[in-house]
Amino acid sequence: MPFPKNFTWGVAAAAYQIEGAAASDGRGPSVWDDFSYQPGNVFEDHNGDVACDHYHRYREDVALMRELGAGAYRLSLSWSRILPDGVGKPNARGLAFYDRLIDALLAAKITPWVTLFHWDFPSALQQRGGFLNRDAADWFGGYAALVASRLGDRVKHWMTVNEPPCVIGNGYQQGEFAPGLKLPHAGCLLAAHNLLRAHGRGVQALRAGCKGRVQISIAQTSRERIPADRDNPRDIEAARADYFSATRRDLWNLSWWADPVVFGRYPDDGIEAFAAEMPRIGSGDMRLISQKIDYLAYNCYSGWPVRADAKGRAEKIPGGFGPGNPRGTLPWLQVAPQAPYWAARFQTERYKLPFVFSENGWCGTDFVHLDGAVHDPQRIDFMTRYLREIRRACDEGVPVAGYFYWSILDNFEWTQGYKDRFGLVHVDYTTQKRTPKDSYYWYRDTIRANGANV
Repeated sequence: MPFPKNFTWGVAAAAYQIEGAAASDGRGPSVWDDFSYQPGNVFEDHNGDVACDHYHRYREDVALMRELGAGAYRLSLSWSRILPDGVGKPNARGLAFYDRLIDALLAAKITPWVTLFHWDFPSALQQRGGFLNRDAADWFGGYAALVASRLGDRVKHWMTVNEPPCVIGNGYQQGEFAPGLKLPHAGCLLAAHNLLRAHGRGVQALRAGCKGRVQISIAQTSRERIPADRDNPRDIEAARADYFSATRRDLWNLSWWADPVVFGRYPDDGIEAFAAEMPRIGSGDMRLISQKIDYLAYNCYSGWPVRADAKGRAEKIPGGFGPGNPRGTLPWLQVAPQAPYWAARFQTERYKLPFVFSENGWCGTDFVHLDGAVHDPQRIDFMTRYLREIRRACDEGVPVAGYFYWSILDNFEWTQGYKDRFGLVHVDYTTQKRTPKDSYYWYRDTIRANGANV
């Protein structure tokens, strides 16, 4: 059975992970440049200086997307390539690059879905406090307005921020990601609030500056709670309640990020749990944060099974899916095919908006075999299993509108450098040779069949 008519089949990537050209044509440094240059922060001290050299090879990469049959490409813009200091005078050469890239995509009949911020915050603004500074919302709004004025005649699909839990939880609380801070919980809640305010300013700027009707969202993420018995109402309700609970202190509470955007308020259980640490909420802040969005964008990878205890509360099953459950080469990527079904179902029931999987993918240690090909059957199996569950959601009336595989290319996987490979296309980082993997051709066939082959 095929997917719904007009379902969007896409691929995704992010600026710092593929562009390279870190010091070329006027680009300013970002926090990920700073972080990766510090010894020990990234596997084997890799950095994004060259990455996939997409800045110079984008035409080749667009051709690969065209041959794949991708209907859409989710890309991100490098804020500091466009505004080297984050604010102030624009960099004409940086803007010109994105002009060329957008035009090449449209010429190939690939719809650009643009993310304004995928973690590469300008260094100059981080030195002024980053998201701890209330002015961050206005900085971001100015950047969004500039981008809208330049690209908004051609780009109609937008996301403001990618994965707030990673930006603040991993970057401001745990210190594992750029900018590498380890702040108290109260400081993280302040940064989170300013990030959400920045999202709101971004939405306003895009609506004001783009021509015609636009579709805007924010790319959320979490870890799915999967009912141990998918036919047991008690397990389902326990999973739902735990999925949207907001009392964890690790900044990965989905409702802490999504409720303010959709409902204009923080969840009550989180406010109660964090009462002594809540930031000052200014007059109009929640109205700003809750600017209308058009769809739910969600990056979905994994989750864990839960069952209802005697009181109906979610109990995480010891051992999860059991010893030896398939996983990717990153420890958090447990293969959990039901995760997208429950993500889409639970969120659309709560937030009443269409749903797009803005990321989903599997990482391995793929390499070019002696026959010159890259054989990655595990990725094909992963995609098949996950897409079957997405189609199940569609068949049940869940409004899933699209799927973006992460990623079109192997790329810089943040603190893991170039070790773990997510791509449909293998990249030799020494020669920059691109080799489509077996999964590339499988996904090409899937797109042609509108998913009927899964």
